[in-house]
Amino acid sequence: MNAIFRRYLSVTKPGIIMGNLISVAGGFLLAARGDVDWPFMVATLAGLSLVVASGCAVNNCIDSDIDTKMQRTRARVTVTGEMSLKAAFWHGVVLGVAGFALLAFYTNLTAVLFAALGYVVYVGVYSLYMKRNSVYGTLVGSLSGAVPPVVGYCAVTGEFDTAAAILLVMFSIWQMPHSYAIAIFRFKDYEAANIPVLPVAEGIAKAKQHIVLYIAVYAMVTLLLPISGYTGVGFLAVAFSTSLWWLIMALRGYRRDINIEGWARQVFGFSIINITALSIAMAVDYHSHVLSLF
Repeated sequence: MNAIFRRYLSVTKPGIIMGNLISVAGGFLLAARGDVDWPFMVATLAGLSLVVASGCAVNNCIDSDIDTKMQRTRARVTVTGEMSLKAAFWHGVVLGVAGFALLAFYTNLTAVLFAALGYVVYVGVYSLYMKRNSVYGTLVGSLSGAVPPVVGYCAVTGEFDTAAAILLVMFSIWQMPHSYAIAIFRFKDYEAANIPVLPVAEGIAKAKQHIVLYIAVYAMVTLLLPISGYTGVGFLAVAFSTSLWWLIMALRGYRRDINIEGWARQVFGFSIINITALSIAMAVDYHSHVLSLF
């Protein structure tokens, strides 16, 4: 029984679910502004988590052929044969139905539509086509990765306003250097699987340039939340300090004596620290009365 549970759990990529939970909670608490309906929040988190788990399970089915060529994915249960593709697919379908049903029952149309948008982009557009065929796959996939905090926010507000737009852009841009850093230190895996991510398709030098550029733009976008009056000085301090440090770290990639793989791992690792810190900061340093400049 434990072995079966582990198989069904592993195919949902628990690490990705946990990462998304933090951003969903951040968006939800930012919108709630201290007036938190905890059962409602739990329902939102559970619903979105099931949707993400569903997308990951179906993605494992789609990627089973290229997963055999990549060192880091060869141990997946859909590759080793511990779990059939049919079982993984229907597991994903059940999780998806349950997740969307929870969101539809407890939240609102705006939140459900954004969850559906993220799902369709990740499973349909990104996994089925863009990842395998275009250097812009990462850019398209970044949209699905940015949906969770927007779902959390819109679950409370019921509308896509300025703050929701900032969250969507902010989390989309964050995905880019995060993903390119992975592609650099996993370069051989992506090359072996013939996946046209930027470092493989156009070189590590260009990927380094894009990492620095995206982090710089991301740093400016994060400032829009306090500028628009949605968060306070505390968030501003966290956003400025962590984003500046991330940018400095990225610029170190131009040192002649740098170990590129080690550098990319550092950029990737700090990207997680950065987005986690910002998700927590916007959850606790909200403004009760928004004075938007837009």
